[in-house]
Amino acid sequence: MSAPPVAEPGAALLRVEGLRAGYGGMDALHDASLEIRAAEIVALVGSNGAGKTTLLRALSRTIASTGRVTFDGRELAGMTPDQVFALGLVQVPEGRQLFDRMTVRDNLLMGAYRRPDRAAIAADLDRVYAIFPKLRERRRQLAGSMSGGEQQMCAMGRALMARPKLMMVDEMSLGLAPVVVDQLMDVLAAIRADGVTVLLVEQDVQLALAGSNRGYVLETGRVVRTGTAAQLMADPAVRQAYLGL
Repeated sequence: MSAPPVAEPGAALLRVEGLRAGYGGMDALHDASLEIRAAEIVALVGSNGAGKTTLLRALSRTIASTGRVTFDGRELAGMTPDQVFALGLVQVPEGRQLFDRMTVRDNLLMGAYRRPDRAAIAADLDRVYAIFPKLRERRRQLAGSMSGGEQQMCAMGRALMARPKLMMVDEMSLGLAPVVVDQLMDVLAAIRADGVTVLLVEQDVQLALAGSNRGYVLETGRVVRTGTAAQLMADPAVRQAYLGL
């Protein structure tokens, strides 16, 4: 799998400036700033506890934060999670968080719960089945009875049913076999080629950078490195800390 080319500079789809967030009065994220342009795959990498999921929750407005976040030209301050979702900023959460006792098809349709366009929803469902043929086979099966890889496909398919402009994927590889992870990375590349921007959040630094245009390294709630994927892969500090080289 080769890294996608670096996108041409342009207006940012997402711009984050001085973001702070945490839990119980303690900040887990300190003045984080980053930028994502349309049609990029951007990796946000770091060890467990670095603040990666906190950043995603702050962007999704599920936890309180300070700082400035602009998405598709609109500031997100004061918005609810539902409003952010409606703008096309959609998260695939760590651990999938499917409705285990609902069918695969019904889980997918939950991604389109806000949409009134029934014909387009049906077309998008067929598109998701084309991307993930296994989900078509399993469409009447309870989501909780599938393998971890199939559940991850379902979580990603559910996000696609929302027609995201930016899909934030949290720890996609967690607990999955390498062959399944490679398949999912190929899906992300296809999604990106289709016009969906991707923010890939991963502990597996090598995996994330290998499939991304650019990346940010987060340590103890702070962005400490940024650059193209190739630059970060060649950075001695990144190689020593995360790649064992």
